[in-house]
Amino acid sequence: MRVLDAKVETVSANGATRAIPIADFHRLPGATPHIETNLAAGELITAVTLPRPIGGTHIYHKVRDRASYAFALVSVAAVIQSDGTGRVAVGGIAHKPWRIEAAEAAMPQGAKAVASRLLAGATPTHDNAFKVPLVERTLGAVMAEARKT
Repeated sequence: MRVLDAKVETVSANGATRAIPIADFHRLPGATPHIETNLAAGELITAVTLPRPIGGTHIYHKVRDRASYAFALVSVAAVIQSDGTGRVAVGGIAHKPWRIEAAEAAMPQGAKAVASRLLAGATPTHDNAFKVPLVERTLGAVMAEARKT
């Protein structure tokens, strides 16, 4: 949904409604790691809406440690146009789906260029540093799959 710029529609206890861009829905931990979303107290999600289709090839890859595990070590969602441009969002590396629009400009240069811009400033620990090359390899697989279609 992040790569498609979805919106989360909500209603509060007093009946007020709003549409939250998915980019703003999840929160990074900061000083309040126990608060994961920007929902207000008592606010309920009523719908998720997607904008008009943008065309291109839509691909999602989920890398798991084992088939029995539901969560992704890394996931990549992408919409890739026939000219090699597109959008990409990565899951499993942050508290929210990670999309850096400026990194998408590097898509014609390949997965390594995109991944380096996507992950610029990342500070992996010893225990999750494997995700940095995993993002690049998974993105590379997604881009290669898009070229075949």
